[in-house]
Amino acid sequence: MKNTDNQMLIIFGASGDLTARKLIPAIFNLFRGNHLPKNFVVLGVSRSDLGDLKFRNKVVLESLYFEEDRKENDKEFIQKFADKLFYEDLGTDYDTSYERLEKRISDLDQKYGTDGNIIFYLSTPPSLYEPIAKNLSDQGLNDEETGWRRLIVEKPFGYSLESAKELNNGLQTYFKEGQIFRIDHYLGKETVQNLLVTRFANSIFEPLWNRNYIHHVEITNAESVGVEKRGGYYDKSGALRDMFQSHLLQIVALIVMEPPLSSDAEEIRNEKLKALKSLKIMTDEKTIFNNTIRAQYVASKINGKDVKGYREEEGVDKNSTAETFAAIKFFVDNWRWADVPFYVRTAKRMPTKVTEVVIHFKTPHHQIFKESGMSNKDNKLIIRIQPDEGILIKFGVKVPGQGFEVERANMDFYYSSLRETNVMDAYERLLLDAMQGDATLYARADEVEAAWAFVDPILDYWKNGKDVKMYGYSAGVWGPENSNDLIEGLGEWRNPSENLSDDPGFCVIC
Repeated sequence: MKNTDNQMLIIFGASGDLTARKLIPAIFNLFRGNHLPKNFVVLGVSRSDLGDLKFRNKVVLESLYFEEDRKENDKEFIQKFADKLFYEDLGTDYDTSYERLEKRISDLDQKYGTDGNIIFYLSTPPSLYEPIAKNLSDQGLNDEETGWRRLIVEKPFGYSLESAKELNNGLQTYFKEGQIFRIDHYLGKETVQNLLVTRFANSIFEPLWNRNYIHHVEITNAESVGVEKRGGYYDKSGALRDMFQSHLLQIVALIVMEPPLSSDAEEIRNEKLKALKSLKIMTDEKTIFNNTIRAQYVASKINGKDVKGYREEEGVDKNSTAETFAAIKFFVDNWRWADVPFYVRTAKRMPTKVTEVVIHFKTPHHQIFKESGMSNKDNKLIIRIQPDEGILIKFGVKVPGQGFEVERANMDFYYSSLRETNVMDAYERLLLDAMQGDATLYARADEVEAAWAFVDPILDYWKNGKDVKMYGYSAGVWGPENSNDLIEGLGEWRNPSENLSDDPGFCVIC
């Protein structure tokens, strides 16, 4: 087990929803699991008129997100945790002098023995990242002479390649790249991390992980909900920026990357960068037109209830061209993956919430069981990221009886079966990694920029190109019907059910 130094976690934007909903519960779970160091405090910072007691009440003692924890643990234990939380009011603006904040940090550090080690967590809009970093620097709070300093920033990491470079340059003006941790909660999921183990720790997969044996790769990220209260943000972003550029391309990188020299964080991130740079960038309009599909959900009924279309959602422009469904076909320009198509889709208002990777293996070159129909049922390795996290292998077996009738069988593993193992939430894992200085699951600046370099031409075409189409699909179905056209000659997308082992080819809506 890695050592966790005494330290202070300072959360900017502490009065916001993310702090109460995700960060504080994650820190509490680390506290309950004895993962926090002996000397540890949290200092919330924002523009709300709160003190220590009001902040503790807001995020712990009276928080709806903490209700189950209060039921499951005695009051003394909860209070012991709450006493580790403090609050500093910045006033009306984040872009102000941090002299008073520096004094509060110094006082807490001396009183609680956190050894000058500080994590700054920026749970704020990206527009505030550089001003906050500058003001911290002005007070010498980026200086590591008296302890280490780390800066965690939330996505989005820019709006385009140009803005991502500006954001990175702004942060790197005041903090070293090694101090900056760009958090992507998808990478904190156990099944995402297990991609590396599945690939590189198993001789039954590692030799097959190339164009000689893999026919195509399919990734689906589906959400059953609409944009909910994020209409204003989503209308400026769209599915490609919100999910594909960050979460899904990080998953692609883990699938595509070459074996790193070791499990060291920088070695893994070096190979991820190479993987992202090897994606074949689509630049001409014809290629992008033929290999991308965008769409919006329209009003429909789900389980007998009327559901709004995207353009009727709160905060959304009535003539919006922001996509809620994006499907991309692309290739990887290297030896391992030459001519292997990748199909990736992400969408809102699908029949179920699910994220999974499907590796489709080639059929044997010499088919002796052609009459069985097995040639149309390829071997699959399915890695379910959420929900029902696990791995499923589909392979051919003989049906009992005379002759050689072949059917597919399932061999599966579920994380839920590890009853004695506590599977950390994504934020728990990522926060603990940052506390221990492990950047393996955090995106590096050059990774972010490489992802944007691939996505930018698609976004530009969708905004300015000729013959650009926005398709519609009824809320509650698997996207527009023509999305199957991307998978030419291969049938259709795998439309997974909520449960990993169910494989109906469709999902029952009602």
